[in-house]
Amino acid sequence: MSVSFKPVLHPMNLTMHIARLLAAVLLMSASASFAAAPQYLILDHSTAALMDRPAALAVWTGQVDDKLMKRLDKLYPVGKFGFISQVEGGFTADKTCVVTARAMMVPRSGKSLLFKPSESATAFDAEPGATLEQCKALASDKLKEAIAAVGSSLVAR
Repeated sequence: MSVSFKPVLHPMNLTMHIARLLAAVLLMSASASFAAAPQYLILDHSTAALMDRPAALAVWTGQVDDKLMKRLDKLYPVGKFGFISQVEGGFTADKTCVVTARAMMVPRSGKSLLFKPSESATAFDAEPGATLEQCKALASDKLKEAIAAVGSSLVAR
């Protein structure tokens, strides 16, 4: 005589398994929707007299909000692209502040960026009789313009 034992899953146990599975799926989807915005590698090659690295990064973070950053990441993944900014200029002999600001999206190779711009924008201006502080403010404004131009060319708002 052979006895066959069939495991029986009690309906209460089945409900608990489904509830745990749903809770896990809900937790994963909730954490994905509240995840921090991706962080691109951003390099700055600016004239120190006009803009230092912290000031340039502050302009980038002020211009590119989390919503835009997430949209950019869907089209241009953080692991494949990064950004470079450059602000150059100074004063002429007659005390005119001349500024050129450039923002570029470039491909990424590991932990470094390749200087092969995928998108770039340049903004420039001159202000006669400006002080050093006014010239720095002009440089910041021109970098904002260049970053906005690159952002608008990458993602339709």
